[in-house]
Amino acid sequence: MKTYRLTGVVFKIVPVLLLFLYSTFAQAQEPLAVESPSPSPESLTEKNFFKNVLSDQKAIWTGPFHMNRNDKVWALPLTGAALTLWATDRKTEAELIEHGDNLRRFRVSRNVSEIGSVYATGTFAGAFFLVGHLTHNPRARETGMLAAEALVNGVIVGSALKLASQRQRPPVDNGSGEFFDGGSSFPSGHAINAWSVATIVAREYGKDRTALKIALYGTAAAVSITRYSGRKHFLSDVLIGSAIGYGLGNFVYDKHHDRSLDKKESSTISKVLHSKYFPRVSPEYGPHTGTYGAALGWNF
Repeated sequence: MKTYRLTGVVFKIVPVLLLFLYSTFAQAQEPLAVESPSPSPESLTEKNFFKNVLSDQKAIWTGPFHMNRNDKVWALPLTGAALTLWATDRKTEAELIEHGDNLRRFRVSRNVSEIGSVYATGTFAGAFFLVGHLTHNPRARETGMLAAEALVNGVIVGSALKLASQRQRPPVDNGSGEFFDGGSSFPSGHAINAWSVATIVAREYGKDRTALKIALYGTAAAVSITRYSGRKHFLSDVLIGSAIGYGLGNFVYDKHHDRSLDKKESSTISKVLHSKYFPRVSPEYGPHTGTYGAALGWNF
């Protein structure tokens, strides 16, 4: 009976899984192969926000019709990992209960995982937009808008998958994790939110800032893990939610990021480096004395 149930889930869920995962990952990677023009400033204004979301949804839902051989690089390992976790979800849930089913862990997990709630991530995105708007900082403003756009896309995609799968939450029926039984466990919406926003911020500000990217993705990973340790989701729910969030964040950034911001930023750095107030640095070495050092010089 268990084999039949698992087989049924595979044949019903895997096509849906590939649909959304391909759409988010492949669409996100497509602009990297062919340089796309930078979006016009008008396309990034508030009035076009929902128009952009509709455009995103069209691309996401039609993406599977454009699959190619390169997609197996991510599709096969991810699908294999998802199937493995589906097959072992009941066992890992039972182990979790057996080795520490206590209120303290639930409380800590709940508090940490709330970082990925729509309210928290939405407030984070709104803060970026507000600060960028008030300080006339175009990058901060764009970060807020793209994060909000990724969140809306995530809610739509996550809700569609929840409605299609209807998987029971871990506390229901002793952690059986049945699909098509009126639940809302698959995938983890908090993981989608956390990873989509973290990816947007990392793409905007994480270039050459490894510590920042580690902090952002580490926080998203903590949200994902605590959704499992707090018995809100199974491991497979968390994995797929994280993958969808990461894919959506990259997709939205690649599609709507204004690349002129990067050129302006590079130009500003170049002006600073060539400013008369910035010293010229030249190495010095004394072959006879065996000494070395650096000389600073200013041109006025």
